[in-house]
Amino acid sequence: MFTQIKVNSLRTGWLIVLSAMLFQPLHAQHIPFTSNRSLTWEESIQFYTTLDASSDIASLQVAGKTDIGKPLHLFVINKDGIFSPELFDRNKTILLINNSIHPGEPDGADACAMLCNEILTPGSSLAALLDSLIICIIPVYNVDGALRRNSHSRANQDGPEAYGFRGNARNLDLNRDFIKCDSENARSFNRLFRRVKPHVFVDTHVSNGADYPYVMTLISTQFKKLGGVSGEYLHGKMEPALFDSMSKKGWEMTPYVNTMGRTPDSGLVEFLETPRFSTGYAALFNTLSFVTETHMLKPFPQRVESTYQFLLSLMEYCDARSTEIIRLRQIADANLRKQENFALNFELDTNRRETFRFSGYQALHEPALAGNGKRLRYDRDSSWQRDVPYYRNFEGRDVVSAPNFYLIPQAWREVIDRLKNNQVLMRPLDKDSLIYVEVTFVENYETATRPYEGHFNHSKITIRREMREVQFYKGDWIIPTDQEARRYLVETLEPQGEDSFFAWNFFDSVLQQKEWFSDYVFEDRAAELLDADPVFRGAFEEAVQTDPALKDNHWQQLYWIYKRSPYYEGSAGMLPVFRGR
Repeated sequence: MFTQIKVNSLRTGWLIVLSAMLFQPLHAQHIPFTSNRSLTWEESIQFYTTLDASSDIASLQVAGKTDIGKPLHLFVINKDGIFSPELFDRNKTILLINNSIHPGEPDGADACAMLCNEILTPGSSLAALLDSLIICIIPVYNVDGALRRNSHSRANQDGPEAYGFRGNARNLDLNRDFIKCDSENARSFNRLFRRVKPHVFVDTHVSNGADYPYVMTLISTQFKKLGGVSGEYLHGKMEPALFDSMSKKGWEMTPYVNTMGRTPDSGLVEFLETPRFSTGYAALFNTLSFVTETHMLKPFPQRVESTYQFLLSLMEYCDARSTEIIRLRQIADANLRKQENFALNFELDTNRRETFRFSGYQALHEPALAGNGKRLRYDRDSSWQRDVPYYRNFEGRDVVSAPNFYLIPQAWREVIDRLKNNQVLMRPLDKDSLIYVEVTFVENYETATRPYEGHFNHSKITIRREMREVQFYKGDWIIPTDQEARRYLVETLEPQGEDSFFAWNFFDSVLQQKEWFSDYVFEDRAAELLDADPVFRGAFEEAVQTDPALKDNHWQQLYWIYKRSPYYEGSAGMLPVFRGR
């Protein structure tokens, strides 16, 4: 299927055999992509298998499972000939690239195939990048969706002629699954990511939204949320250098066009990727991360070429700055282990803004062509360039402190399994123990009325904490926070977090009260409780007068007394995540 074709003995490169419409690993110089056809999953794996067989410094590995039963692959290029991530030379920069999380957006998958072919061609000048760089590539992440090939689900996109589907075999958007891990794909990714431990991560996509001249738009991890020396470096050095490199190549970039209003002239708002997203997840481990978002209305070959050029610019930067990037990561990891307070639930500060010199098309509002009303149309014959507001200052709404350790009962195996997948260091208790810990109770929350990615998420969570002795048993898990996964632990185990395990419904069963009372029987006991404690009676009478829910509702009055009596179960609303000091 993949034939070796000689162009000549002096040049190496990349050609497309139009009759077969398949990529060919060839000997030739870089030739820009020209086809409107993207690799299928089977072709992609066969292509990397061919590269593996032809090179001593590359390896295609099975890195896990997917929901559809097909393997998840990882392709590694390492000049040292070492392909087990645990044995990588950590004095080299490790780059991880993830492709086709949304298989209808295959630009990165084809760009990576082209780039790998050129790097591995004997005599290639790009091979020099491997002196300081280890390249790891997931050829196709959403294998499930890639196998559901069609030509219509991306209604607004200019090519390729066929592509995959956004949802996976369980109809999950895998770029919302990196914390809850409902999919085998995400569980495999967690394990893979923590084995590779990349310094730099890229997830390749195609955008939706407004029309504008740019082919490539870029999401950088939100630098205030990334925080510390990593956030400062990303914002102050790395991101500007990548924009400059792409500009010099003739591929001018813009930040991802997430607009304040409907059109770009209203201003740009930096995309906030919480831990459910791939780059938000990567940020929990101090990884410098990017999402390439090529513009859907640009022809497929241009989108592939711009992705190729960005990845090459990134590799060149990582090569030139390898020592700097590695040292930065060491500092960031050391600082994280000492960090006491963590910001959660970041919100945009609209009072602070930068500007970005944006090139756009005139937005027109015209009579609709289908139905009534007005339609938005961008006039490509009427362009403009000017500074637009760029909002990218986010601040954490809530701050939590990290305990010295967490304790989680072994009964909560779904959570324990996810912690293990992320190489969280923990140990089981060796005997039954009564331990004095900080206990968290959920006081109030709101729950979505419609499912989102298979869950009815909780939000607007308020809690109270108290110290008490809790009975734990042999096999329950004690989890120290002095480890690489410190931030991951805080953001998943503290319930207030937007992507905490509580917010994703992992602990919902504790919210249901199990024991109740019969009002006609409890009436006598309630009266006894009030008579025995004048202060308690005074609080009750004040509540009846001031709380509308109690004033004319006798059952609620009894429940008020019951909840404050010894008969109310002390475990209702108590999270099975305990904090130790």
